[in-house]
Amino acid sequence: MPKSKKRKNNSGARSNGPGYGANIGKASGKTNLIAAGVAVLAVGAGGFYWWNSNQSANGIEAEVIALAEDGQAKLDNVRTIKAQGDEHLGIGQTKNYVEPFPTSGDHASSSINAGFYKREMPKINLVHNLEHGNIVIYYDVPGEAAISRLKAWTTRYTGGMDGVVAVPSPGLGETVVLTAWTKLMRLETFDEAAAAAFMDAYRGRGPEGRVR
Repeated sequence: MPKSKKRKNNSGARSNGPGYGANIGKASGKTNLIAAGVAVLAVGAGGFYWWNSNQSANGIEAEVIALAEDGQAKLDNVRTIKAQGDEHLGIGQTKNYVEPFPTSGDHASSSINAGFYKREMPKINLVHNLEHGNIVIYYDVPGEAAISRLKAWTTRYTGGMDGVVAVPSPGLGETVVLTAWTKLMRLETFDEAAAAAFMDAYRGRGPEGRVR
């Protein structure tokens, strides 16, 4: 009798095993479903972010094109400045430009990334940006609306050969100066249509690898 009782207990212990294992299988199945759901949501969120960003970029592009059409006549105020050279300076070399906002000339062998800057940047690098077809815009305190517009443009146009750079130039006040290779437009107060027309006319059309 004692032996039989012992076997019964052992048998009972073994009978609990499959039931416990089955619960694990069910829990694992639920976990897999949850993980799959999370993955789908992540992909969906990523897709929405891409779509939303793309829509925003397309909106800015359409806006710039429309503004540029309105500002075409104001391109008559663009100065064309004779090229002052295009050689690369050696490491440690500097350059004194004839113009306070140079549109050409010997320059550093590297440019800066397109974008909106809150600190002054070396002009020897900015001239290289111009050679690459970038638009370089100088600002000081043109007003919140102008700053917002410049930030939107520099966020939209980030290409190495057709980007937009905005850098501060203390002392300009409300004036905004736009430059491209051998081209300059000075706006005593910010005019978004004129600025957009300038960008559309000269962005991506530098002497080193025209892309537009």
